[in-house]
Amino acid sequence: MVQQDRFTLYIAIRTLNNRGWLTLCWHPQAARICMGTPPPKGADTFTFSQQLRHQLNGLALIAIEPIADWERVVDLHIGQRPQAPVDWHVYVEIMGKYSNVILTNAEQRIVTAAHQVSQQQSSVRPIQTGDIYQIPPRLTDPIPTLSESFEHWQRRVALVPGPLKRNLLQTYRGLSSALVFSMLSAVDLTPDQSTEQLADQDWQKLFQVWQRWLSTLDQQAFTPGFCKSTKLSYSVMGWGITHPVPDTQTLLDEYYSQQLGEQVFKQLQHQLYQKVKGHLKKLNTKAQTFQKQLTASDTAETYREQANLLMAHLHEWQLGMKTLTLNDFESGEPRTLTLNPEKNAVQNAQAWYKRHQKLKRSRAQVQPLLQSVQDEIAYLNQVEASIQQLEQYQDAADLLTLHEIRDELILQNYFPKLEYRKEAPTEIPFYQYQSPSGWELLIGRNNRQNDLLTFRTATAYDLWFHTQEIPGSHVLLRLAAGAVPDSEDMQFAANMAAYYSRARQSHQVPVIFTESKHVYKPKGAKPGMVIYKHEQVIWGQPQAVINRIRSSNQSNLA
Repeated sequence: MVQQDRFTLYIAIRTLNNRGWLTLCWHPQAARICMGTPPPKGADTFTFSQQLRHQLNGLALIAIEPIADWERVVDLHIGQRPQAPVDWHVYVEIMGKYSNVILTNAEQRIVTAAHQVSQQQSSVRPIQTGDIYQIPPRLTDPIPTLSESFEHWQRRVALVPGPLKRNLLQTYRGLSSALVFSMLSAVDLTPDQSTEQLADQDWQKLFQVWQRWLSTLDQQAFTPGFCKSTKLSYSVMGWGITHPVPDTQTLLDEYYSQQLGEQVFKQLQHQLYQKVKGHLKKLNTKAQTFQKQLTASDTAETYREQANLLMAHLHEWQLGMKTLTLNDFESGEPRTLTLNPEKNAVQNAQAWYKRHQKLKRSRAQVQPLLQSVQDEIAYLNQVEASIQQLEQYQDAADLLTLHEIRDELILQNYFPKLEYRKEAPTEIPFYQYQSPSGWELLIGRNNRQNDLLTFRTATAYDLWFHTQEIPGSHVLLRLAAGAVPDSEDMQFAANMAAYYSRARQSHQVPVIFTESKHVYKPKGAKPGMVIYKHEQVIWGQPQAVINRIRSSNQSNLA
């Protein structure tokens, strides 16, 4: 029994033949119960799962029963063995934002709940440890039946004129928005279409789809699949399916994994981008301040020259002078010195000597500080480019890539430490392509992968590519010993390096390449930061590979 996050619990189910994982989720937008893939490895520090594990570990799932027909509450019976008395009940309530998972003993007394509800939150149905479990208020809407006649069904749906979708949902229980959408789509009707505008033939077609749905439920003969290549909708009725899946359990697991993954991806991407952007803004302000100090220190020699000139002409100074014009030592041209009338000539010269020394010391101190800030800016620009490359969520690897970036920023003290324990690291594959001649091309997804690619994966025969002075991914063209890539292969690698960089929208981007053995990591350098030598330049064209990459992403989604 493993709890992945605040809303998702996985229960290992073992039979004589195999083992599977039952997913219980009470997420407000993705509540579900289904068999799914194993949970990711990592520490489970949630109190709810620990309580369930303490009570249910080693027991048997005896039965799964709904509390009533057309109700979205399922009762999991837990006991010592099949056909034994029920010792525990796990109620899974799939009710949108009110979804919950509740453990009770045999006497229906609540032992723990995923979400406890106080009397102040709900006077109708509080859920507190120690209370007797009460089922949700029963629905009073009619139940859909196959025996209902067309005339009676039509009269019910059209009793109060209004949009089809709303009327169907409000007239019968057991319907969801997704189901109604798929029904209406199957007969080319729109959700907002008024019941008053429907022709008799439209009513007949909609009733046929309604009957087909009820027959499928009665016979349990589902045809699950996704209705769009982007997996934004699904159906178990076969309506508009473009990507069938083996069974309903697989469909639910893939759909919600995709939807929740995309939701978390967008949130984390925005969070990381804002954090990096904020640090960059502060660092750029600091760099500008240091640059101004360096610019001011450039005048240090001017103060020394003025002091030397004044000391050489002390005899020309007179009391109360504000300016003194003298011939410059080098040019011989007249040079006007601005004096402090409250000081004598020697005191004015000494003030300039002190100013000269102060500016020299300032330059010696500011230069390393400016270099350090510039290195930080270069590093965060590289991180920002890695975040921006992930334009949209494609699969779990994209989310794991962001997790690695977050963990890296935590280690570099740019991001606050997480309150929970870190999950065990999961290997993420590099972006992988083939050059025109069939050579493998590998591309790092983030700084950690860039280091792995350049210093662990690369061999002495491989060529290393990177955009010139532009943040981007490390690209490796893998070659056999003694092999020489064609110009098409080199151009393809340069195009990919340009695409996986901040210059993605440009038409031509300078890309350097060198043998991988000529790439080095300076001591103390941050992740992904390298130096290189013996490089050559080739112009990459990122627009030339956009269609290929997009088609590859679409095939991955399919």
